[in-house]
Amino acid sequence: MNAATKRRQARLKRKVRVRRKVRGTVGKPRLCVYRSAKHIYAQIIEDTTGKTLAAASTVNAEVADGLGYTGNVQAAKAVGEAIARMALAREIKEVVFDRNGFLYHGRVKSLAEAAREAGLSF
Repeated sequence: MNAATKRRQARLKRKVRVRRKVRGTVGKPRLCVYRSAKHIYAQIIEDTTGKTLAAASTVNAEVADGLGYTGNVQAAKAVGEAIARMALAREIKEVVFDRNGFLYHGRVKSLAEAAREAGLSF
């Protein structure tokens, strides 16, 4: 097994551990974050019905405009602000944060902090 496979398996083990505790409800949906090398994605999901209520990522043109590179902390902040705006437009003020097995550091942390500053609470 190479190092990349071990890292991926470790993340998936953390993901399972976190998802045992984190559930999105109607009153408090789940804010799920996924990051790749080039992009970062955020979704607000209601787990009781399995529906995505809002989504933002650096793939979206309105978020990626003005960003030189989409795989850095500034891009994550832009996605955090965008997902918070979308949530507040749908009158979602409170969410549970699902870091999806990623460590709460760097881009994941900056996305969460930007969403909090824009008005979401978790």
